[in-house]
Amino acid sequence: MINIDRNLSQTTKNMGAVRVKVKLTNAIDEELVKRGLLNPNLLRVYEAEALIDTGAVRTAIPVEVCEHLGLRIRSQEIAKYADGRQETVGLTGPMIIEMAGRETIEAAMVLGDIVLIGQTVLETLDLLVDCKNQRLVPNPENPERAVLRV
Repeated sequence: MINIDRNLSQTTKNMGAVRVKVKLTNAIDEELVKRGLLNPNLLRVYEAEALIDTGAVRTAIPVEVCEHLGLRIRSQEIAKYADGRQETVGLTGPMIIEMAGRETIEAAMVLGDIVLIGQTVLETLDLLVDCKNQRLVPNPENPERAVLRV
């Protein structure tokens, strides 16, 4: 797992980190738009370059992204870092995560200063990390669409 500190951005640029474009959408907003209860122009969306971290279990977003999306903090949970530190962080309501032509819905931890995609999203989207070429690739067994494992 990587260490989510303020100096992370510079450190990971030199380590062959995998970064991808990601679109985050407030899932409650989207549902309200579909039901005709919210003007589509008010749908809150955030696009960014995200860091893929196969050692992290959950996705993390900075507080500024949480606020931009209007996500509610549903609970406080304990986050454990690779160096053994622990801290209490907020866990958001649902957001839609779109990347590599696939999408899923997940809550995120609110911490750090970058969008970080963890293993649960990769598993759900059936995406693999190609470290050599620094990119995400669909699982060769399911190249057309994600297959959820039970």
